[in-house]
Amino acid sequence: MGDSGVALFFMTLLVSTLRKATPLILASLGGFFSEKSGVVNIALEGIMLFGAFVGAVVAQTTQNPWLGVLAAAGVGGAVAAIHATASIWFRANQIVSGLGVNLLAVGATIFLCEVYTGGQRSFMLSVSEKLPRWGPFLPLVYIALLMVPVVYLMVYRTRQGLRLRAVGEHPEAARTMGVDVQMTRFWAVVISGVLAGVAGSFLPFFAGSFAKNMTNGLGYIALGALIFGRWTPWGALAASLLFGSADALQEMLQGRGGVPSQFFQMVPYVLTMVALAGIVGRAIPPRALGIPLRKE
Repeated sequence: MGDSGVALFFMTLLVSTLRKATPLILASLGGFFSEKSGVVNIALEGIMLFGAFVGAVVAQTTQNPWLGVLAAAGVGGAVAAIHATASIWFRANQIVSGLGVNLLAVGATIFLCEVYTGGQRSFMLSVSEKLPRWGPFLPLVYIALLMVPVVYLMVYRTRQGLRLRAVGEHPEAARTMGVDVQMTRFWAVVISGVLAGVAGSFLPFFAGSFAKNMTNGLGYIALGALIFGRWTPWGALAASLLFGSADALQEMLQGRGGVPSQFFQMVPYVLTMVALAGIVGRAIPPRALGIPLRKE
């Protein structure tokens, strides 16, 4: 492979990495809001799947993909509100609640897809129903990258961001200072769902179709990226790019060297486990993460 071939390989890898990382960036930023407030949001996977389905359906029925993105954001926020209500006001186990959302998403999207298509579990999007490309990327790629500094400034440079961090670290102290801990956490989880819903909408617009369970574990990888990134926006970006590059690389290497394609397909998930095994013990989560607020 000559110099031009090497340059082309790395340019292709870079473009593919940004595409693969986009849903991870958006979903991990969503998880950042929720977990920074003290609520574990393992429901990112299910919220993304709901966002993918609703975004594709609305884009197809209205012939307007931007309405599809807005609808995905709306359904993401609504589903997250269910998780927030169960976790915050009813004090349900946050892991169990999140897993319930994920299981509901798998069954509900298959059922609704069959109803929508008349028995099929997937459907295609036409060119007019997909987001237009801005250069080599869909608009959501640029939006995802822009959201990283926006989220950082919101959480670390505003009064509401200070309250968000306070309820995730010292909820009792925040309550004594007049902060409504439960509502702050509720809206943080809803924002988390909005971003995860938008992340899900990227998938059918990029693939050109909706298919059952098309998130395929991306929500869990996004949560892993958040943890690997030490619960910071910039760290989540770096981790998302790392996992995205692994996914892009395995896709480019499939069919080469006589190695079974399944070996390359498992690379992103193995990398996630290895990364978390090396970082979880040293990463410090918000102190009140997963701990419901005690009743007065």
